[in-house]
Amino acid sequence: MRTHTATTVLAGAAVLSALVLPGAAQGASHAGAATDLRAFASGSVQPKDALGATTFKDGVVNKGKDIVLGVKGKKAVPVTFTAFDEEGLALTQAFLWQGTDSSSTDTITGALGTDDDPVCTETTVEGGYSYSCKAVFTIDPAVDFKDGNGTAGPWKLFLGSFDLYLNISIDDDVARSSIKRAAALTANASPEPVKRGRTITVTGKLTRADWSTGKTTGYATQPVKLQFRKKGGSTFTTLKTVKTSRTGTLSTTTKAGSDGFYRFVFAGTTTTGPATAPADFVDVR
Repeated sequence: MRTHTATTVLAGAAVLSALVLPGAAQGASHAGAATDLRAFASGSVQPKDALGATTFKDGVVNKGKDIVLGVKGKKAVPVTFTAFDEEGLALTQAFLWQGTDSSSTDTITGALGTDDDPVCTETTVEGGYSYSCKAVFTIDPAVDFKDGNGTAGPWKLFLGSFDLYLNISIDDDVARSSIKRAAALTANASPEPVKRGRTITVTGKLTRADWSTGKTTGYATQPVKLQFRKKGGSTFTTLKTVKTSRTGTLSTTTKAGSDGFYRFVFAGTTTTGPATAPADFVDVR
């Protein structure tokens, strides 16, 4: 954990200063805190000596799951974490960021003083105050990723706070999550019906969200599994692995043995979520 105080992190001060706008969501409510913080942000009050930095832990983004986004529609991403401070907190802030500089503006959430700010419950514990915090980030790929698909991949959770003595603490790597482009698969097995022992051709296509165009595009040269489940059975068995074409299409063959369902399954990549095609039934006679 990288935790710093206001005396060493000026970039963090610039980021967190937006928290002191009137009406900003407060991690904890303490008399006079907001007034003092506004004065600090304006430069008329200097921070007091640090009495102990805030510590953050147990950060979880999207319940520990990847954040998979299509080209349309907003997604609510829950974030939870805990914090401890000897003197108590006045304000907290959280956002997701990517790259090497957490003070840059390339963040998923950075609109401070909005509903994105964490809501924290304070508990008095031995040696100080403990906080159980949660936030919900609303991500809209049509807005947040309109500049391109390069943002797909790992993101980090930034947490920051002001304590009651105007000291700033930040930890820019409390937790990590992957934001991925949504994928979709189709599968069609033919002919239907088919005689036992004859060849069945299974075709399909793998596509994924293209945030730069707002459309879906074929995903080229990706390994996809062809699976089969016998009629009346409960599990699918992998028959073979094939690769998509340059346009994302799939075509492969297998021998008809018994009635059952065929499907394609894509495991996903570091930038793209998994996908499973709806199973297609073939009647073998």
